Amino acid sequence: MYFSLTPNIQYDQKPISYPFSESDYITVNNFFRRYKVDDQMFGYLMFYDQYSVQDGIKLETIADDYYGSPFYDWVIVLSNNYINPQFAFPLTTYELEKRVYDMYDDPFGVHHYETLEIKSGYKEGDLDVIALEGGKFVDNNFHSNSFTYYNGSGYTTLLSGQASKPITNYEHEVTENEKKREIYILKKTYFNRFIEEFKTRNLYSESSDYISKVLKRTS
Repeated sequence: MYFSLTPNIQYDQKPISYPFSESDYITVNNFFRRYKVDDQMFGYLMFYDQYSVQDGIKLETIADDYYGSPFYDWVIVLSNNYINPQFAFPLTTYELEKRVYDMYDDPFGVHHYETLEIKSGYKEGDLDVIALEGGKFVDNNFHSNSFTYYNGSGYTTLLSGQASKPITNYEHEVTENEKKREIYILKKTYFNRFIEEFKTRNLYSESSDYISKVLKRTS
């Protein structure tokens, strides 16, 4: 479906015969032509539904549910500005585990360390003062050393390993995969308008290589 709406290009394949002045042109789809959603037309959240991808659900399944055909999966790809859907869309549990075991010699080895949230024990106004924000990447040096913070009246020192925790390779990949579950689906109300805009923006303008609105030639 996607490639039927994108223009073609003719590549010059030569020479084909002596005296090598002839050219043989091969017509192929111009899949290098990159389309980006028009921010002026479809760049607002009001045009989209937020969708949480469940384990095992594929792009084509969502497209079929929303737009009546699995072949409109490319609309979701463009709406989320995916460069490579294979890596941008969440993997299934099976695919993720296979990926982790293929990527790492030790899937449960330490990938990095993350800080734990540490409250100072006193307030400024009605707000707790945070001595250390949680979820920040830190190195082994931070993890292996003590952490000292002001508690409002003095200082508290935490021993090594009390202000951060190790994150395994497996945990890291699971977390990264989970971040991909929240995607945006163009609302059905705007679907036909989007398709027409896509068709229009994929037409060629007149130039030295121009043959037609859907075909140009390159040498």
